[in-house]
Amino acid sequence: MDISVLKEGSAEDLTERKQVGQKENGINQLGDGKSFAGPALLACSEGTLPSSPSDSVHTLIPSHIKVLAMMGDSLTVESTQHSGHLTSIDEHSGTRMPGSLPDIFKLFNPDLVGYSPSNGRHDSSFDQSALRAKADELPGQAQKLVASLKSSTLINFQKDWKLITVYLGIADLCAYCTNQKHDSPENVTLRIKEALDILQREVPRALVNLVEMPDINILHPLADRDTELRDWCQCLVKRESADMSVDYQKLLEELVYSGVYDRSNDFTVILQPFLRNMEIPLTANGKPNLSCFTHDGFHFTAKGQALLAGILWNNMLQPNDDRKEAFECTTTSPQLHCPYDQRPYLYTYKNRSYRNSLKVEAEMASRMDSGSVVTCTERDASNAVPVSVHQLRPADIKVIGAVGDSVTSANGAGSKPNNLLDVLTQYRGLSWSIGGDANVTTVTTLTNVLREFNPSLVGHSTGTGRQDTPQSFLNQAVAGATAAELLVQVQKLVKLMKNDSRINFQEDWKIITLFIGGNDLCKFCQNPDEYSPDNFVNGIQQALDVLHSEVPRAFVNLVTVLHILPLRELFADTRVKCPRFFLKLICECVIDPQDNSTQLEKLRLLNRKYQERTRMLVESGRYDTKEDFTVVIQPFLENIEIPRDKDGLPDRTYFSPDCFHFSLKGHSQAARGLWKNLLEPVGRKTADQTFDVRIPISCPSKEQPYLRTYRNSNYTYPNNSELLTSEAPMTFEISPVPSDKVFGSKLLCKDKSPSISIPKSVHSLRPADVKVIGAVGDSLTAGNGIGSKPNDVLGVLTQYRGLSFSIGGDETLRSSTTLPNILREFNPSLTGFSTGKGNLESPGTFLNQAFPGALAVELPGQVRRLVDIMKNHSKIDFQKDWKIINLFIGGNDICNYCTDSAYFSAVNFARRIEEALDILLEEVPRAFVNLIEVLQLIPLRRLYEDTQLRCPRALVRMLCYCMVEPAENSPELQMMTEANTAYQRSTQKLVESGKYDAREDFTVVLQPFLRHVEIPILENGRPDISFFAPDCFHLNRKFHTQMSRALWNNMLQPVGKKSSFQDVTANISLSCPSQDQPFLRTSKNSNYIHPGSDPTIKPPKNWGSDLSCSETEPSETVPTSVHKLRPADIKVIAAMGDSLSVGFGAKAKYLFQLQTQYQGVAWSIGGDQSLEVVTTLPNILKKFNPNIHGFSTGTGKKNSKFNVAIPGSKANDMPKQAQTLIQLLKDSSEINFQQDWKVITLFIGGNDLCDYCMAKEKYSADNYVKHIEEALDILHKQVPRAFINIMQLYETIGIRRIKSNKIGCAVKQKTICPCILNPRENSPELHEIARINRDYQTKLSALIYSGKYNTDDEFTVVLQPYFTNTIIPLNKTGQPDLSFFSVDCFHCSERGHAEMAIGLWNNMLEPIGHKQNYNNFTHDRTKLKCPSSEAPYLFTWRNSVAEPAPTTGGVSRGEGRVWFVVLITVGAVTLGQHWS
Repeated sequence: MDISVLKEGSAEDLTERKQVGQKENGINQLGDGKSFAGPALLACSEGTLPSSPSDSVHTLIPSHIKVLAMMGDSLTVESTQHSGHLTSIDEHSGTRMPGSLPDIFKLFNPDLVGYSPSNGRHDSSFDQSALRAKADELPGQAQKLVASLKSSTLINFQKDWKLITVYLGIADLCAYCTNQKHDSPENVTLRIKEALDILQREVPRALVNLVEMPDINILHPLADRDTELRDWCQCLVKRESADMSVDYQKLLEELVYSGVYDRSNDFTVILQPFLRNMEIPLTANGKPNLSCFTHDGFHFTAKGQALLAGILWNNMLQPNDDRKEAFECTTTSPQLHCPYDQRPYLYTYKNRSYRNSLKVEAEMASRMDSGSVVTCTERDASNAVPVSVHQLRPADIKVIGAVGDSVTSANGAGSKPNNLLDVLTQYRGLSWSIGGDANVTTVTTLTNVLREFNPSLVGHSTGTGRQDTPQSFLNQAVAGATAAELLVQVQKLVKLMKNDSRINFQEDWKIITLFIGGNDLCKFCQNPDEYSPDNFVNGIQQALDVLHSEVPRAFVNLVTVLHILPLRELFADTRVKCPRFFLKLICECVIDPQDNSTQLEKLRLLNRKYQERTRMLVESGRYDTKEDFTVVIQPFLENIEIPRDKDGLPDRTYFSPDCFHFSLKGHSQAARGLWKNLLEPVGRKTADQTFDVRIPISCPSKEQPYLRTYRNSNYTYPNNSELLTSEAPMTFEISPVPSDKVFGSKLLCKDKSPSISIPKSVHSLRPADVKVIGAVGDSLTAGNGIGSKPNDVLGVLTQYRGLSFSIGGDETLRSSTTLPNILREFNPSLTGFSTGKGNLESPGTFLNQAFPGALAVELPGQVRRLVDIMKNHSKIDFQKDWKIINLFIGGNDICNYCTDSAYFSAVNFARRIEEALDILLEEVPRAFVNLIEVLQLIPLRRLYEDTQLRCPRALVRMLCYCMVEPAENSPELQMMTEANTAYQRSTQKLVESGKYDAREDFTVVLQPFLRHVEIPILENGRPDISFFAPDCFHLNRKFHTQMSRALWNNMLQPVGKKSSFQDVTANISLSCPSQDQPFLRTSKNSNYIHPGSDPTIKPPKNWGSDLSCSETEPSETVPTSVHKLRPADIKVIAAMGDSLSVGFGAKAKYLFQLQTQYQGVAWSIGGDQSLEVVTTLPNILKKFNPNIHGFSTGTGKKNSKFNVAIPGSKANDMPKQAQTLIQLLKDSSEINFQQDWKVITLFIGGNDLCDYCMAKEKYSADNYVKHIEEALDILHKQVPRAFINIMQLYETIGIRRIKSNKIGCAVKQKTICPCILNPRENSPELHEIARINRDYQTKLSALIYSGKYNTDDEFTVVLQPYFTNTIIPLNKTGQPDLSFFSVDCFHCSERGHAEMAIGLWNNMLEPIGHKQNYNNFTHDRTKLKCPSSEAPYLFTWRNSVAEPAPTTGGVSRGEGRVWFVVLITVGAVTLGQHWS
């Protein structure tokens, strides 16, 4: 047969088609210059399969394909739209083959719509490929392709089957060595995934070929040739790509083999790796033969394209990767295959076993390792439903269930490598013993194996989620569970089975798997008695007894606890990349002991005793007293060893990113091991299963078709009757843990009665009138760690909501002091309090809407949820019931303050609380709100600093880095202390504004009992950690008890006389309402007048400031270095810029005054009157040197002096202004140009941004910085003794918020700054201007910090950043405060200029690296800073305090924040706690 004819084609068909083809197509030019006449046409018979289109991509034959499309790298320098479609392979061979993939498919479906004109019916927009396309371009290509497909009139988008080929070239590989972060394998794969996700989401009926990128190493021989390759593929030239291709290939395999693109029946992605092993042939003289390649050494000629199409076609019909063809540039074409009756379909991963089951590849990537092939022939159920568990076939099983811990909940099973955070996710659908995602060919689980025998099996879990989610179904395992907690799981499992309509509880056979013990072993050293072998087996026994007594027709797998010691190898072998700190934290008792130590031997013996006692329990015969029930020990994990890779190292691929839980690969092996055990006779079951090699799927035999039990295995149990009774108890009582007396309180109040009638005023509210209690906040309100046992650090993740000081309702006041328990002494019908343990989704949470880690910015969301619950709950009469709502937040904000002092500023903190309180004020009737002042965190440093305490210092450092990291007496610590105090003051000001006393039935009362807190100290002088949770950061039950008492007492103390000191060691007794004051105290019933509402306080007469500094003297001699420049040394001041620097409209009251330049009040250069009346930089400097020269006064240009700013100026005007200023300085008779020290302030950029959209290139960030650089270069070169302030540009988007009905605002605003004010919200134009704004800031910072202007002692440029994160000032109603703006609502008023001057001056006295980068618009005459004796100079790069060196073994701030999250995540997995 002619090699160009497809297998099974006939000669007659070929001749007829050849004639037609020659007539249609003519001559084709090859890329290597050879010409070939006419095409060869191909003939195939597809058998007798129906011709109607398939509904499944897995039963797709070539003739079903109606549309061909292409994207990615075009792999050719010629467009597919112009190249011929049929190609000869060799000039002398006389053989021809199809030149493109559409050519081949057109032979099966003449109505095919392709992407090339030569294919007849076509749409060129179906080819979105581009030369040397990178992964960055793929999502855009995908979106354009989708749009083209949807809009095409040639196809039916919904019904036509589409073949889309995505070619991945080497452009990303070639870029890797120049930008390793951007072009890393992970990032490239993510972009590919983004494109595939678009196709999956948008395109119905599609098969996608993902043609894998080649190995870049094959191109190394070409790097030295004179080709374009050297110019565009630097990684080849640098020889830095040894293992790059492998990394990219592995991640692509993981992506495709994950099964994420096999979730629907009409879409799939197939990886085509035939370019991976591509070779460039050599000519006779040993040089590379480039006949298939263009002159750049990689892209294909028409000949190469033809070969590419043929190999791709063949691979689309191949069912096995080990038979995939590789690309080879030869003089003979590949033999093209035909579909055939036994293999008619285009290959997918799901139809691989059509007709004949195929061997699953042993070396598939990790996700493909999860699939299995079941070849069993004995799959039938029993002829009649069996009545004996000893005659139970796999197909008889109708229900599957499971209980256990995080191994069964499958934490991290589907996590990507190194994604430690994702270990928190419970991939229950992948769980070895009960998961039901996909099918056994892709995901091996016991469920999926059993579904090969009975597809109607129910009970399995799918997807992700906790045990209480619907998709968990009968997977009731709880992450972090111990044996003692199995009973609750089993009881819930039984209840679910009894109540589900899909299950016939009495008749259906059930298989239930129980696996527990890992957490018991990991905690043993903390409490040997609690986790003793006796208690361990008792927990299992209680669970099994319930199953035995209540569940008919059940086969129970009791999987013995695994051999846990090998886990230490993952920790010990430093060549294995595992998170060792977290391994140790998760399983301290296993990881901590030294090799050959007594502790390690104890652990080994304990592990064995757990296994032995479990076996003894079952072998007692206790659970073989009924014909329809049995428990079978499945021991395959008893002697398991760590699987190893080919290098002999522990193989991490079997584990999730925490190196503790199983990965999908590990779960698959566990499922196979369990299935194997199920079919092995009792007494001969595998107990030392190796995971290194894929475990084959065993099959029942004709002789033994049953699941094996002791009876059908002819096994006799040893006589253990003297150790374990065979009588199964029916019920169990769980005794409550007795409460410590210290937690309870006595309330000796005589009068606990409510008001005679329900009060209408909050100021007449008695404790007994309160019917509802709620709370919002963070982990202190959620109750993290309150009840944790000593040294159980991970116990801090548990939220003991029932013990929370402000909202917990566990027990009674006699044994547990909380605010609800106190209030229940007055009103036993109080509702809303939280009980027990759990997260936000737990039923006992009720109106405790706090969650761990919460920031103030998340408070409004909590409040909205709280209000919604109160409005809709049947126990609450929302309109009539009086409510107490407790709000306590701020610890996490303070702990993050040093990471972004603008975002976490006291101003923002108060505004976020204000937003939450505003919601309550607007929506909640009859409410008394306790605003609990943020506690003082500084004292907690003592716990961190005392190295003798058993505190997890690394953890504390991660929890609150900003607080514990600064050294004593450092500026950083001072900053944090001031921030903490500022938080407290900001909430005080908020409440004292009187804003929340506008309604008679609503108030907010500040409760300040935590304002001053002292750490309890023992007699030996060390902190008493008995008041703290094991993390030495959260507060335990003792502390919460004292907080409850202090809060209650605060509520009864009059406003203005409340206690602000908390001594947690004091014997605090509970106060009582008095006869003359029986009410909860408010400002009104305390006769307290808020300063904010005092009518005697008048608005300020001016915007001046007060400054009295001790360090006001100049240097003893005129300094010669700018780095030793004191404020008093300054003799000259100047300014450059635009309208803001000339005081444009600063004092205007009317629109006609807007054009006036009020130069004398201009922030950086004005010198009108004195500082006490006008706050400007010159007036501040006059306090140090009254004879300073250069400031402007009055109005107009005539009094501008050294102010060369001009309204409307842009960055390109700065060089000219610099020249003008220099000339003015030189010409002035009032100064000594050479000797006098000068401060020059430059602020520019607003007008550039305002006009950006009209001339983007002209006003680009690069040009903006270029012009500023030119101006600075002029100053640097010509001006001696100069300190240059360059102001960072503000965030201009904020001005969009400024609205007013004034005519000036309405008329002027949008004409002043059209590019910022005119775009609609969330428009691309607005996003672009925000991005350019950031680019201006970033590139200006890069220029100044480059060091270019720090080359001599007489000149420096300092970036003053207080405008970087601009916060538009708001008034009490939350609207922009127009008093800061002129009549046009754009330029600054005199008040705004004063604030700018304060920000600039304070920046000048702050060291570089510690400058405030936000503006604080609050009126305070004392905000100006003073130089100190330790730092008397204006700060420059040289005299700024260096960043503190990190401590040995420490992590950076950023790392600390990240690892804190990781720590909490991993810990939460173990304990089974979710943070909301």
